[in-house]
Formats: sequence, structure tokens, C-alpha cells
Amino acid sequence: MTPGKVAGQSTADSAVKSPVCHRMRYCSTRAGVQGRSFRDVLFSGYAPDGGMFMPETIPSLSPETLHTWSHLSYQQLLCEICCLYIPEQEIPRHDLEGLISQALSSFSIPEAVRLVQLKDSLSILELFHGETLAFKDLAMSCTAQFLQYFLRKDGKRATILVGTSGDTGSSAIRSVFGLSEVDIVVVFPCGRITKVQERQMTTSIADNIHVFAADGTSDDIDVPLRKLFADPDLVQRHGLMSLNSVNWSRILVQLAHFLFAYLQLSMPQTGGDALPVLEVLVPTGGAGNIAAGCIMKLMGIPLRLVAVVNSNDIVHRAVQSGDFSMSDSVKQTLAPAIDIQDPYNLERVFWLLSGRDGAMVKSLIEEFQRTHKLTLPASLHQQLCEVLSSGSVSDDGILEAMRRCWQDNHYLICPHTAVGVWQHYHTPIRPGENRCCIATASPAKFQEAVQKAGLPLDLPEAVKALDKLETRYEVLERSDDWESKLRQHIESISSLRRRGAAAKTRD
Repeated sequence: MTPGKVAGQSTADSAVKSPVCHRMRYCSTRAGVQGRSFRDVLFSGYAPDGGMFMPETIPSLSPETLHTWSHLSYQQLLCEICCLYIPEQEIPRHDLEGLISQALSSFSIPEAVRLVQLKDSLSILELFHGETLAFKDLAMSCTAQFLQYFLRKDGKRATILVGTSGDTGSSAIRSVFGLSEVDIVVVFPCGRITKVQERQMTTSIADNIHVFAADGTSDDIDVPLRKLFADPDLVQRHGLMSLNSVNWSRILVQLAHFLFAYLQLSMPQTGGDALPVLEVLVPTGGAGNIAAGCIMKLMGIPLRLVAVVNSNDIVHRAVQSGDFSMSDSVKQTLAPAIDIQDPYNLERVFWLLSGRDGAMVKSLIEEFQRTHKLTLPASLHQQLCEVLSSGSVSDDGILEAMRRCWQDNHYLICPHTAVGVWQHYHTPIRPGENRCCIATASPAKFQEAVQKAGLPLDLPEAVKALDKLETRYEVLERSDDWESKLRQHIESISSLRRRGAAAKTRD
């Protein structure tokens, strides 16, 4: 393929049928909850025992199935993957196809994602063609469609609570903007995200949108949110749920990224059981994509996963030495969406690698949450190293990768994608393997970093328009009790909705 050529634009006349999912059930990574339905976990944040939901069984994809699927479009592949994890009794296949089609209808390119091949054997999987120009639009838009499907069917409402390190908040807001069945409360770290990220949230003015700017880090925000989700009465009364990658549905949709890249780049044209390996460079914050990649490996896709982080290097240290401990503070970098010291989706990875030992995972994660320090058991660390390698990149390295990619290809990348591209430029590709870097966001969201790299940037009109829009949000001061203030706001939302419903009834 020549530099700049786009792959994966063919579509099949009809989707190939997946192995049917008759009764997929979900359990907690901490062993306290089993047998939950897809609908149950969709409308949940953390599990009641504090863990994260995962499928009780992982389907296996044979080489024959992969060969059969190799001609499918991204949208069709996504449907096949979802059919494996969402039982027909919960969302019939015909309905599921319609929901996914509707979710991807607002993307700026027909295929929703795009694979671009650059020089030096580097492939870039562009996942940022949604409304907020970030990869999270893919999973968020699908998840919102699933939510609306069940809420309308049951005549119920939900309140979504989201903490964000940058892109999650705006993507979650756009996915449910104006929906009468949903209210969303989003909390972002004031001064620690880009101007575009902030204004995408604060200019989203609708009755069901509630935005808070917190004087702290994204990890600080996670603390009160965990406490709110741990209150079963609050969760029950207000239909409280998460759209962070805590939500299994987000991880489910992200499985398709890895499958699409593999089938486009590494699937042999002829049959046979021997499948080549694809190395995937994954810019890593909360580790949702890494969790999805690990699941795809267990499903039979031969992936070599590389988690690449910025100066907030807890994932890198965990892989290199088994040191899963927070640093003293979260460092502000040019890649703010991965300025994270609590990569919570690694709990899912630890659960998978430990043979689904929920008791051990519970002990490890509770120790980490209590002390912020953890040395991984030797057996778990060995398992982690077998499925994952890692790298850590400084701000100077980010700028270096952005400049080199532009000089070599006239292709502009965002600072998060640059984290992965830096790794590509500094590690040789293994003989016989292909390599792909996940592009998580458009460079248009990170003007300051592009300017610092000295590169040209042509802003989309939608981004230019943000400066002219009205903003609306509330502030969480460092001295405030964030948990109490958010709890009161959630209570007030429900009260207003009840009064509104009563007024409509009287009319």
C-alpha cells in the first residue's frame, strides 16, 4: 500500500452470521456478583462489590471465522462482535444492526474509522472521525443507542455520572445531548485539559446536560465518583450509571478496533490455521483499549500489545518491574487525556491474567486504593509481561514524533497519537510482523501542542465556532465537599424531573 492510501473501504453485501450468543452473562472482577445480564451491566457503573463487570465466558474466533469476516466493513464487524456479547433475547440482531448504524451515522467518513499507511511500515488507525474528534465517540455513540433502546422500551430514565480527563466528557455529552430519557453530570479537571476539550463540554447547553469544573486532577475526581456509585440506594433511586470505560459497553465496542486493524493489515489471503502477529501501539490512560486488546487476544487474535504512556508512567512501571504504585502527583503533559495515575481498567486485565481469581483481584485493588502502592505478585507480573510490553514518552519525545511524522509524511498527529508513534520510531519491527498505532484524537483538539511543535494546523469550522458559543457550568472548589455537592445536584435533577412530569400530567 502506498503512503497515505486508505484501507478498509469495501463493504459486504450482507453480514456474515456470528456464532449465536444464547445466554452471555456477566460477573464482577472481585467475585461478589455473577449472572448479570447485558442490560444490568449497561446500566451500572462499578459492580456492587466495587469491582468491574466482565463477561463470564470469552468466545473464541477460529481462523475460519476470521477469514470469513475479512471482507466485512468496520460497521459490520462491530455488529458481529456485539452479537457475541449481547444475547438475541435482549437486543434482537435486526434491532442491534439498526442501533449501530444510527450510532455511526453522524461520523464524518462513511466507514467511521480509517486505516492509513505511512512511511517506515507505520500504519495509523484513525478513530477520531466522530462529532468530538476523539476515539471515544465510537463506543460512546453506540452505548448511548443501547441505553435509549432499553429506556424507551421500559419507560424509564437514567442519570449518567462521568469523570473525565479530557475527551470522555465531551463525547458522553454529545452522545446523549437532548435525550429526554437521560440526564448527564460531567466533572472535568479545570485547567488540566485543552481549551477545545473544555469548550466542547461547557458550550453544550441543554436541559439534560450538567457540567462541573473541579479544582483538581482527574484522579481526584474519581474518588467521590466511586463513593457515589458505591451507594446502592442512590444508584437505585436515580438510575445512576457511568459512561466512563468502567462501563462494559465501552470496552465491548473497542474490541472491534483491534479486529478491524488485524483483518486489514495481517489476515492472510489464503486459508490455514497459522496466523501472523500484528503489533498494536496503544496510547494508554485509563487502559480501556488495553483491556479490549487483551480480550481480543483471548478470543484468538494474535496481537502484540504495547501500552505507551506519557510521564505519568504507572502502567509502564507495572509492566517493567511490577511496581503498580502512584507517583506523588499527576504530571501535566502535552497529552492531557492520559495524565492518569489510576489506570482503573487494569483491574480487568489482572482478572483475566490471574485466571479470573476475583478474591485475589479484590485484595490487590483494595490495597492499591487504600495505600496507592502495590507490588504485583510475581506470577501476575510474569503473565502481564507475556501479553503486554510498554513505553513511556516525555513531552520532548511527543514533539519529536509529531515533527518527524509531519516531515516524513505531511501527516499531522495529535500528542496522544504521538506517544505511540514515538515508540514506533524508537523500536524496530519484528521480522514478519506488521505494526499499527491507534490514533485516538484529531490534532485539531490540541492546538497548543501543534503550535509548540511548529507545525501547521487547519482548524475545522466546528472547532473555530466554539469560541463564539455561550458557556454554562458550575465550579467545584478544592475546599468543597465534592461528593456532597454532586449528590445534592443529582437529587435536585430528579426532583425537577418529577415536578416536570407532574405538571405535564396536570396539563
